[in-house]
Amino acid sequence: MIRYPVVLLAASAMALPANTLAAADVEIAATGPVVEINVSESVSVAPDIATIGAGVTTTAPTATEALRQNSAEMQKVVARIKSLGIADKDIQTTGINLNAQYDYDQTTMRQVFRGYQAANRVSVVLRKIGDAGRVLDALVEAGANDLNGPSFALENDDAAKDAARKRAVERAQARAKAYAEMLGFNNARVLAIAESIEGRGPMPEMAVMKTSADVAAAPPVEPGMVAAGISLTITYELVKD
Repeated sequence: MIRYPVVLLAASAMALPANTLAAADVEIAATGPVVEINVSESVSVAPDIATIGAGVTTTAPTATEALRQNSAEMQKVVARIKSLGIADKDIQTTGINLNAQYDYDQTTMRQVFRGYQAANRVSVVLRKIGDAGRVLDALVEAGANDLNGPSFALENDDAAKDAARKRAVERAQARAKAYAEMLGFNNARVLAIAESIEGRGPMPEMAVMKTSADVAAAPPVEPGMVAAGISLTITYELVKD
């Protein structure tokens, strides 16, 4: 009876339809020893997008006044962002908050109401990452007093992941053949493959900056490299051809 190897690909539910995922449950009989090899590979590449966060925080005696002041200041910040040539699709509100603020009175041991704090934040995607420092400086000038980022990434990391995948398969294949030779077999035949995607790779940690109006120069920004990674689990049957 002739057996043909069956390769099963397991990926995230977002990447493949449900019926493809169900195929990963198929059991395959093997006549020779079976070895399961786990391999991870990553490829470092220069990022092509940067994301920064910009916000305005205001405090006023009443909730209405705090929100009114905050909205007026935030409109200036958003207008400045757009004036820098950043498209509407790359500007997204990430949070609006309004909270009562209290101080603790050590003498009376009671909370003392001191007003309301309103905050509004947006996330901005920069497609010219060399402009990150200039954009941060411009946002401070426009009234932003709460910044974070930049974080760097690849807008499309498919090519980098393909390169990482190729390396991972080559490593796994070499290791499987080494096992085969050590155990007196001639070759290793693939029975199954499971893949996990490691996101867009490690990003530089986002640095939060509480800013003031006296910032004199654009901060230096170094994009460095980002990594695209793949992890594979490949099951081989050791065979004698």
